[in-house]
Amino acid sequence: MAKLANEVKVNVKVKMTTSEAIVETLLAEGIDHIYGILGSAFMDMLDLLPTAGIQFIPVRHEQSAAHMADGYTRVTGKAGVVIGQNGPGMTNMVTSVAAANMAHTPMVVISPSAGTPTIGWDGFQECDQVSVFESITKETVRVPHPSRVADCLRTAFRIAYAERGPVLFDIPRDYFFGEIEEQILQPHQYRVDKRGYGDSDSIDDAVQLLANAENPVIISGRGAVDADGIDQVREIAEYLTAPVAVSYMHNDAFPCDHPLAVGPMGYMGSKAAMNTLKEADVLLAIGTRLSVFGTLPCYDIDYFPKNAKIIQVDINHRNIARTHPIEVGIIGDAKEATTEMTKRLKEKKREMSTNHDRLARVAEEKQKWQEELEALAMVDGEPMNPRRALLEISRLVPENAIVTSDIGNTSSTSNSYLKFTQPRKHIAALTFGNCGFAYPAAMGAKRGAPDCPVVSIAGDGAWGMSLHEVSTAVEQNLPVIACVINNGAWCAEKKNQVDFYNNRFVGADIEGPNFAEVAQSMGARGIRVDNPEDLKSAFEEALKSGKPTVLDIQVDGTQLAPPFRKDALKMPVRLLPKYAHLDHKNW
Repeated sequence: MAKLANEVKVNVKVKMTTSEAIVETLLAEGIDHIYGILGSAFMDMLDLLPTAGIQFIPVRHEQSAAHMADGYTRVTGKAGVVIGQNGPGMTNMVTSVAAANMAHTPMVVISPSAGTPTIGWDGFQECDQVSVFESITKETVRVPHPSRVADCLRTAFRIAYAERGPVLFDIPRDYFFGEIEEQILQPHQYRVDKRGYGDSDSIDDAVQLLANAENPVIISGRGAVDADGIDQVREIAEYLTAPVAVSYMHNDAFPCDHPLAVGPMGYMGSKAAMNTLKEADVLLAIGTRLSVFGTLPCYDIDYFPKNAKIIQVDINHRNIARTHPIEVGIIGDAKEATTEMTKRLKEKKREMSTNHDRLARVAEEKQKWQEELEALAMVDGEPMNPRRALLEISRLVPENAIVTSDIGNTSSTSNSYLKFTQPRKHIAALTFGNCGFAYPAAMGAKRGAPDCPVVSIAGDGAWGMSLHEVSTAVEQNLPVIACVINNGAWCAEKKNQVDFYNNRFVGADIEGPNFAEVAQSMGARGIRVDNPEDLKSAFEEALKSGKPTVLDIQVDGTQLAPPFRKDALKMPVRLLPKYAHLDHKNW
């Protein structure tokens, strides 16, 4: 009876202000915090948050707000919410919202815009934010009238969850004021989270392919993580004795210690995964869009199978067969679709005995790759091989730790070294490829999983774009460990200048401060290390301290990983005489 009484109370239109309607809708969605920077445009709503029990977490730069929300959502599954001042506050979020969009991270971006009486006058901080964000969000929802604020906010949440990405909720700043009659709905009244397993005939077609496959291989992706479907992936893999690779930078999409796990694909991924994938006759891709960048050749291995019959499972119809031709497409929930495929496979009563030869080949490939990784890391460096730093970090992180990784030569090489046994533990910058992601994402992850240690990995270039948020970590008591792999350069691009421009370095080198001292000046712990033993002790200290810590890890800037986009660069040709000495034929 109490529940019924509560529902009747909620489902009644009552008088409230528009700001109150927004805040009450956020509460109905279970939102307990918002990231952003204080602004006059939304101050009336902001004034309600403490009483409502919603914490406002002020960052130092709005780009960090959406990265924090991104990390929080990937750990919890709950859409993050960000807000900023109209104009520059919102345009500062463009990069991080675009990153969340390509990462398929549900998010609601509250976008106060210029007041309706002054639109079009190029007033102070005026910007057509809907136009700015429309290509980097799943939808832009513009509030047409104060009476629609709650309805439009509900629409934003509905699309964010349904299409897996950020949605802009654009509201003129004067619409935060005014009296309306509104009925606060509960999420189940306006959105559906369960999708089911998809088309039954397609499931049957997939089952037939898998039952007849001689060498099936599975790719498990972000969708399997988001659907809490890793156990189901494990079950079908074991039934088929199918090796499982994880999609690019989703190393937590299958437990690394499973006998069928072969590791990550994509740039600086696992040779064990690549050598296994190229032999597949049927490829079951679960919860992955099979991105172009994530399936490019690596280590000169063109591993993505050309003749395999692909079964692709994805919640979003836009991703099916978008990059690779498929045999069967299933638009459905990764967990539900995998469960149904396994059920129907077993109903065929086909005897599926464990293929011990395949298990032995997987074990052999993994062992060879692990030995190669360790050998590469043990090559001496001055002062330390960056791979050695990654190897030691991978050995030091606790099993329940969350690790975030940035973009760059060393942080992307972490794809080779990071191993996870649990889902929602690996949070990477992914294919938007922007620097400055890892640290704020780590803080958001810590907010979402306060009992888990959280470690971020970034190069010194990317760190320069996020170190200001150390102040936020101190202020909010978020004990994240920042591992700054300091090689004194933009080394991903420097590698291109080595390989394609005859070691002519323009804009590559970085003269940075002592990041440990900078961290200390902000109130955090800071430790500078330049050898493996000191790294071990410093990392263990950081874990025990329970305080934000920055490890400034000095590594060799000449030991570089392969270029990111070897496929997209060409040897330089120069036609004018004054540049002739720069032509590759004259080196």
